[in-house]
Amino acid sequence: MSWNDLKKGRFTQPQGEYFITFNTHDRELVFNSFEPACLFCRQIAINEQQYQCTWLAWVLMPDHFHGLLRLGDAEDKLSVVVGALKGASARVINKQFGRKGRLWQPAFYDRALRAEENRISIARYIVANPLRKQLVRHIKDYPFWNAVYL
Repeated sequence: MSWNDLKKGRFTQPQGEYFITFNTHDRELVFNSFEPACLFCRQIAINEQQYQCTWLAWVLMPDHFHGLLRLGDAEDKLSVVVGALKGASARVINKQFGRKGRLWQPAFYDRALRAEENRISIARYIVANPLRKQLVRHIKDYPFWNAVYL
């Protein structure tokens, strides 16, 4: 699916909640290593402060990221908030590890949540990704996730 296909129909709603997914470039297993994963996780808190948004639930997998994002009241567009997280994390990780080139694929997938959707179920789905991929047997053994609901 092309970048333009992913952007079709994208609408940013203040206080809107979105299920977000983005992949590393060429699905490289960048986050199999502890240090780059920790650097990315720190960028989530910075992104929340900078854009007054809340990552309600998220999980960083070796080659992709899933998150449940609530935008703030500001007029920041969804693409700006997600792009800032991807860009800042790429700069920090590339600098720290002497990497060059892309860290992330250019696009991201988003789905706006409806009012009636159960946020806790969605958060559990996101956080359970390492279990489904059989990276760990218990989520407590996987360090790169968080959820305000759990």
